[in-house]
Amino acid sequence: MGSPKQKQEQKDDLYKIRHSAAHVMAQAVLERYPEAKLAIGPPIKDGFYYDFDLGRDEEGNLRTFSQEDLEAIEKRMRQIISGKYPFEKKVVTAEEARELFKDQPYKLELIDGLLEGGLDEHGEPIEGPVEISIYQDGDFVDLCRGPHVTHTGQIPPDAIKLLHVAGAYWRGDEKRPMLQRIYGTAWKNKKQLKAYLNRLEEAKKRDHRKLGKELDLFSTNHETVGGGLILWHPKGGLIRYLMEEHAKRLHLEGGYDFVYTPHIGRSVLWETSGHLGFYKESMYAPIDIDEQEYYLKPMNCPFHVQIYKSRLRSYRDLPLRWAEWGTVYRYERSGALHGLTRVRGFTQDDAHLFCAPDQMPGEIDRVLQFSIAMLKDFGFENFNLYLSTRPEKRVGEEEKWDAAEEALLGALKRSGYPYDINEGDGAFYGPKIDIYVTDALERPWQLSTIQFDFNLPERFDLTFIGPDGKPHRPYMIHRALMGSMERFFGVLIEHYAGNFPVWLTPVQVAVIPITDEQNGYAFGIAQALKAAGLRVEVDDGDDRMNAKIRNAQLQKIPYMLVLGGREMAENTVNVRLRNGKRLGAMALDDFIALAREAIDQKIAI
Repeated sequence: MGSPKQKQEQKDDLYKIRHSAAHVMAQAVLERYPEAKLAIGPPIKDGFYYDFDLGRDEEGNLRTFSQEDLEAIEKRMRQIISGKYPFEKKVVTAEEARELFKDQPYKLELIDGLLEGGLDEHGEPIEGPVEISIYQDGDFVDLCRGPHVTHTGQIPPDAIKLLHVAGAYWRGDEKRPMLQRIYGTAWKNKKQLKAYLNRLEEAKKRDHRKLGKELDLFSTNHETVGGGLILWHPKGGLIRYLMEEHAKRLHLEGGYDFVYTPHIGRSVLWETSGHLGFYKESMYAPIDIDEQEYYLKPMNCPFHVQIYKSRLRSYRDLPLRWAEWGTVYRYERSGALHGLTRVRGFTQDDAHLFCAPDQMPGEIDRVLQFSIAMLKDFGFENFNLYLSTRPEKRVGEEEKWDAAEEALLGALKRSGYPYDINEGDGAFYGPKIDIYVTDALERPWQLSTIQFDFNLPERFDLTFIGPDGKPHRPYMIHRALMGSMERFFGVLIEHYAGNFPVWLTPVQVAVIPITDEQNGYAFGIAQALKAAGLRVEVDDGDDRMNAKIRNAQLQKIPYMLVLGGREMAENTVNVRLRNGKRLGAMALDDFIALAREAIDQKIAI
């Protein structure tokens, strides 16, 4: 989650406040636990964290922070803030840095990384010249590049809050030590902090992992099945079917053809595509079949390329638009796995377009409009678009980059939606457009991607015969609209807080007889509703009416039809909505018309 705009915010006041608050927190922790070893403490979206190694107790168990610790640390942070200690930067030599942090092994490793490869605290290359710098406030010194506020007093003391503790492997590697990570948040004023804490509470209620269990949509089983592998339950599976059915129908209407490809491929395929050279760390170990190595596919594109190469192509064949709901497998560290949104096996609504150069601008317009229209069908209205342009290291001819970037930029301008340029942030094999949606909590999610590829057509020597009778290189465009079905479903659950639009809800109507005397009438109503294409359940259990209504509300069923003696006598239904609103008695045909309108218009009630 997050967006490229966050990169631009790294120098603003809020970034500096959060970075400085992380240092103050580390200072307070060291005062409470002088033996603690410090790792890293960066600002992040909406806050900051710092990783600590507290060692082990006498029984060999990892020491961690208690709630009492957090309260005491937060109190001490406010005291340090009130001291208005200046943040003073100093550039030091490697020898000076090692002496300063001689008792801090994680800092020493960071110093070595700076010296050996210009790597930052996450092991990523640093842009620009590399220097070793420290920041000091009061008696506390930390290895840091900054920036910070001028002095601790510029951190608003009533706008900071320590949130929780989590385990985190050093540098995200489960083979490295487990550290204790304290998460905190900091804002410019108390009002902003309160608003954020309210959003956090709402986010907890909407957490797709919590709702997935309560609504019986999906599950994971780390012990038996394996981490990051999703089990779709019948209700979740039905929603997925409805999502895919709608999307596939639109694809057919949009001129796409469907293809299907294997889950594994020989090593030579991945060598030719470059995945084994550039992407091997995210791929699983090879499978030995008849003394040949096969790999689980991390992407579908090399298979689609092979379909293209299966026969000679003419300019008259182009454009080709091939779509596949293809399941791929990518390695994620255990600590990075998160419900549906970070998994190891997932299904992409993947497609690849092969077109002649002169067809390319029109295809980009078409894909962008298709993407946004699809996302609107699922209830998203707020979009931000980003164009990532050529990086310093890249493949492909410059004139092709020029044409591709010009086409992408033109499509963005014509879309009418806000867009930004991420200079140099494209892949080495082509520029791309990323589409971010904003959910009900105003959180940005990157979903759709439209990606040029100058690499695979060259690697696999793709050609088409042009009007001149000579071979020409086609343009290849990758695109995924939902991204992955798993992640998109997770976003959808949280966006709607489980109150899905009527067309996607597994059970659309709960029929609730008040007493056993209405059971026969209830099942007759249910039969008529099913004949009208509605998904229905009859609650003929022994619970009282209010308990049945409450159960239907907890399951977030959009409509409840309460049937008593009067309704049975008058041949009507008494309609309630899941939000508690009562529509009262109406004829069954009128209710069916009401529900069908909500379904056809994809309304969330």
